Amino acid sequence: MPKMGEDLHQYLRQQMMPTVWCPGCGHGNIARAIATALEHLGTDLGQVAILGGIGCSGRTPFYFNTNAMHTTHGRVLAFATGLKLANPRLTVITAMGDGDALAIGAGHFIHAARRNIDLTVILYNNSIYGMTGGQQAPTTPFNFRSTTSPFGNIEPTFDTVDLALAAGATYVARTTTFDFAEMPEYILGAIRHPGFAVVEILSQCPTYFGRLNKLGDPPDMLEYERNHTIVADEESVISRDELLGNLPVGVFRQEIRPEYTHQYADLCQARGGAYRA
Repeated sequence: MPKMGEDLHQYLRQQMMPTVWCPGCGHGNIARAIATALEHLGTDLGQVAILGGIGCSGRTPFYFNTNAMHTTHGRVLAFATGLKLANPRLTVITAMGDGDALAIGAGHFIHAARRNIDLTVILYNNSIYGMTGGQQAPTTPFNFRSTTSPFGNIEPTFDTVDLALAAGATYVARTTTFDFAEMPEYILGAIRHPGFAVVEILSQCPTYFGRLNKLGDPPDMLEYERNHTIVADEESVISRDELLGNLPVGVFRQEIRPEYTHQYADLCQARGGAYRA
């Protein structure tokens, strides 16, 4: 989908450049993938809202020429739910980090998935709290180091895909910043999907995660992403041996179920209300 030289300037706030992300951070690649998806979506930017929370990923809304909201830590989906219910015609995209979404925001994450409200979650997973000092996150792999686990993480790790599937999300995908051609495709698919959609993107953090775990410079970390992921989908049967030390990437669910704002509109109409989805 992405083309070399593709002009995406109209989707970005030029006055906010350059970004605050560290050199070599994968979040810039994700932002470009979002802009590419918006280019192919073709929707009026006035009908798009991007929301972010606290953390490196939370800066994302600042850079897009859309409606934007910077919310509190872990509460992005609470704000997004209110916004979508207030204006169901709005395309609502949330930019969330792994800590933002799966630690303090885990309750909001599973219940937004359970309701199947039409929101798109772009989950930037760099396996660490990058903005606040490199602390261990719910997605820090077993035995990997952070500033709060200098001898290695001993806690079981959350699998974003498994959690989203179990909670009822109707579009679930995972890719990496190495797989740049797939990122916009998955994001576009998630935005177009009429229900709760999650795209987890494994993103390199050279400043903390890479340095603490001796993974080399950013190109080395991209190579690590390539070497430790395996392509899968809803139909794939992958052996335990194949999964050992690897994360599956692909689209794991894409199904249509009743969407929350439409159900709410039907309920209001049945009760004589004026709400329209």
